[in-house]
Amino acid sequence: MTSSVITSCLGDWNDLEKEFTQLQEDHKEYQKKLEQMVSCQKKCVASIAHHRYRIKQINESLKKVGSEITADEKEQVENLKKNIAKRKLEFRDMEEVLPHKNGIYLSIILGSVNISLLNKADKYQYKQDYEKFKLTVSYVVMFLSAFMHFIPEYRWIDAVLNFLLVWYYCTLTIRESILVVNGSRIKGWWVTHHFISTVCAGISLIWPDSLTYQLFRKQYIFFILYLSCVYVMQYYYQSGCLYRMRSLGEGHDMDITAEGFMSWMWKGLAFLLPPIFFGYFFQCYNAYVLYHLSQLPECKEWQVIVLAAIHFVLFAGNLATTLRVIRQKIQSDLSWLRNRYRNSMDNNKTD
Repeated sequence: MTSSVITSCLGDWNDLEKEFTQLQEDHKEYQKKLEQMVSCQKKCVASIAHHRYRIKQINESLKKVGSEITADEKEQVENLKKNIAKRKLEFRDMEEVLPHKNGIYLSIILGSVNISLLNKADKYQYKQDYEKFKLTVSYVVMFLSAFMHFIPEYRWIDAVLNFLLVWYYCTLTIRESILVVNGSRIKGWWVTHHFISTVCAGISLIWPDSLTYQLFRKQYIFFILYLSCVYVMQYYYQSGCLYRMRSLGEGHDMDITAEGFMSWMWKGLAFLLPPIFFGYFFQCYNAYVLYHLSQLPECKEWQVIVLAAIHFVLFAGNLATTLRVIRQKIQSDLSWLRNRYRNSMDNNKTD
């Protein structure tokens, strides 16, 4: 019995030896192709940089062209500008599957580690993980803040909530920076918003358990509860919008849900804007209350006036960004309608 087991093991090992020889050959081939790919990537990156430099020189030369040119020359200049704009879009498509340099923030956090996702499936999976992370933490924050309304006031539970928010927003800044490197078109304000929110949660975490803290505590917890509920509503609505747009070929694979109104969310506007705007004005009310608390004779904490300023900055930034997006979308729709009207009039004249 023992000898048969040994014989069987030796036979299995001999089979593995043959397979390992093939594995070594496959690995060598992989290393060779990997080196070729890296070399080709560097060549493409350098070539795109060269093209961008030459195009920049052409643009600078075009600026020197005076107004006293013939109609044919003017048409040539316009066509050249259109071709340049088209070429820049083509560069962007090429760069989606090429390595990108880390921004300043990621360089500080991660060093020179390359976080470029060169595969569309990997990019989409990372975006989905980002969305699930936001939704999961929002649910946790929602239930924790709701639970805090029905239990005695323990400062350590408040600290847990604020620490969770610090970790959450800090993690978002890193994840969103990786998304931006990999082609996400998230607006710069929402990334900045999360940096400021990290500071806001950090200051709330170290706010001493004083009279001003107790006076503001219930309002602050209700505000966090409201924001988490609004985000869950936004997530399911925006996810539906993005799914429909991608199905129709109108959406970008790296578009994400955000804490505000985005241009692609135009349909169903009446449903989503009221709770969004209420949240913005709730932030303004927080700033108002904190400012008046800072004027009390009993207030000795610097955190109160700083938090008042932060809440107001968040309110102003959120409101201005959302109104600007709405304005751009309205102008875009009006321009589309005007062009359609002109085309119909031209067709009628032709007929």
